[in-house]
Amino acid sequence: MCGIIGYVGAAGTDVTSILLDGLRRLEYRGYDSTGIAVLTASGEVQVCRRAGKLANLAAAVENGARPAPGSLGIGHTRWATHGRPSDTNAHPHADCDGLITVVHNGIIENYAELRQRLEQEGHSFRSETDTEVLAHLVERAYRGEAQGDLLEAVRLALQPVRGSYAIAVLCREQPQLLVGARYNGPFLVVGLGEREHFLASDIAAFLKYTRRVVIIDEGELVALRPEGLTIQRLDGTFVERAPTTVEWDAEAAEKGGYPHFMLKEIYEQPEAFTRSLLGRVRAGQLYLPELEALQRSGALEKVRRIVIVACGTSYHAGLVGKYVIERWARLPVEVITAGEFRYADPLVGPDTLCVAVTQSGETADVLVSTRQAREQGAPVVAITNVVASAVTRLADAVLYIQAGPEICVVATKTFIATLAQLYLLGLFLSLQRGTLHPERAAEVLQALEQLPMQIQRILDRAAAADDPIAPLARELAPLHSVMFIGRGVGYPTALEGALKLKEVSYIHAEGFPAGELKHGSIALLDPETPLVAIATASHVYEKVVSNMQQVRARDARVIAVATEGDEAIREHADVVLYVPPTLEELSPVLAAIPLQLLAYHAAVARGCNVDQPRNLAKSVTVE
Repeated sequence: MCGIIGYVGAAGTDVTSILLDGLRRLEYRGYDSTGIAVLTASGEVQVCRRAGKLANLAAAVENGARPAPGSLGIGHTRWATHGRPSDTNAHPHADCDGLITVVHNGIIENYAELRQRLEQEGHSFRSETDTEVLAHLVERAYRGEAQGDLLEAVRLALQPVRGSYAIAVLCREQPQLLVGARYNGPFLVVGLGEREHFLASDIAAFLKYTRRVVIIDEGELVALRPEGLTIQRLDGTFVERAPTTVEWDAEAAEKGGYPHFMLKEIYEQPEAFTRSLLGRVRAGQLYLPELEALQRSGALEKVRRIVIVACGTSYHAGLVGKYVIERWARLPVEVITAGEFRYADPLVGPDTLCVAVTQSGETADVLVSTRQAREQGAPVVAITNVVASAVTRLADAVLYIQAGPEICVVATKTFIATLAQLYLLGLFLSLQRGTLHPERAAEVLQALEQLPMQIQRILDRAAAADDPIAPLARELAPLHSVMFIGRGVGYPTALEGALKLKEVSYIHAEGFPAGELKHGSIALLDPETPLVAIATASHVYEKVVSNMQQVRARDARVIAVATEGDEAIREHADVVLYVPPTLEELSPVLAAIPLQLLAYHAAVARGCNVDQPRNLAKSVTVE
């Protein structure tokens, strides 16, 4: 969830501007403090750190704290895990005399033990963070066994460390060398320029300067010098890896004229859903080459149940996946939040297919759960948006959702693109098992291909002056609580709608199975607590309408998400948000769109920070 940017290049470069620009492009990840360190031409490491938003750091730089030009620098956006957000706890962190300076994503689980040992050796600490121990460990190794070899010092320093990390390290005595390392999750990538190179936690941080990248794998270190790079494993063996060229440019990470990234990404959903099907649905046929190796191995033939592990929005997508896989493939599916799976002593083995769903590919709980499943012999399919992310290295097969970069902290286009992959997985398994007639599968594929155009219809209507979503959101903005209900695939849709509203507008919202409403929760309803009902066409439509009638009898306002052409629903709802007709199983893709827009406009009306909601981070890389 934290962000790293590092630079090494020609002497006299305005490194500060490069670092600040990189940090701006990492703001979407969520953070509570920022900082930079530059090794200047005079051989001095100048550090500037500030709690709060990047604007605080930028203001300090402009008002006298700007480091001098140099050839080397590192920057960081921090989301606190150890020590409150403050100038002192902000990264970068240095050893006792400022020889070694470090930035770090992740968590050092045995930092207290390491810190105690270092303090006994005479090291003094300034911060409350776990990260600071890394600077002292590297300094000790550099002055000792490594004999002034920074890369070797970092390698030796990491030997006793337990936990997860992506780090960038500079040394006051090495003005042409930037060292990085990665282990147990957090992403780290190199950007290759012309006698200047970058190290970052996200390609977007340096895409303005280069599109040639090298992904650093788990358990690897990288040494960057203006003339090139070397990669080695933690055991000291060297690695050769050719660079690749990324296919998207810096404009993909800009707002493109929209007031917020969230709105831009909502309107990108037709394209995102199309990309998610690209190469996989052709002429009414399903192609999933990503699963062919797993199929050839015979592992899928042994599968008797499926476990989907995920968190947040990905968990809601997993619940939709449960409905469709059970209906189509006739396999029992359990959906477990990854934070519970990892501590639940789960019953998995070779007969259990584990589906790990994480848009970032770096979610800590999902990674641990995936490792547990693998250790017990379960085949693993990962569904993620990030190429070469940590989860892809743990999986037997990967279904990339191909949604493109999502900058806003809250998930919109990655949600529907994740649904697309779960639909395709369900179809693949059902065709393999012979549980779905080919004509029915063809019908589903055809309906999937129609969804981008149907999403666009919703968005076009939402942009019209007479659309009810934005005015409705302004009416909801002063309220304190909203309830959402649904049945079947409408239930996880309700959960996702509630999550979006509370994430971005800070209005309390809860999602319930519609049938559970009268078992206690209906007591919360009153004229100041409206209900949003997912009432699209389905085999449980009449049951949902019955629940809506019960709510109106309690004088609560009812908002319905319904299928176009359903005029009867107006008798049971105060406001109706229509979506185009589709197959029942696919309806969450369309029903989610007005709920996303409702949350967005409510947040704008309340003056909230839409793209970076308080306390949230894009990628949760620690517990």
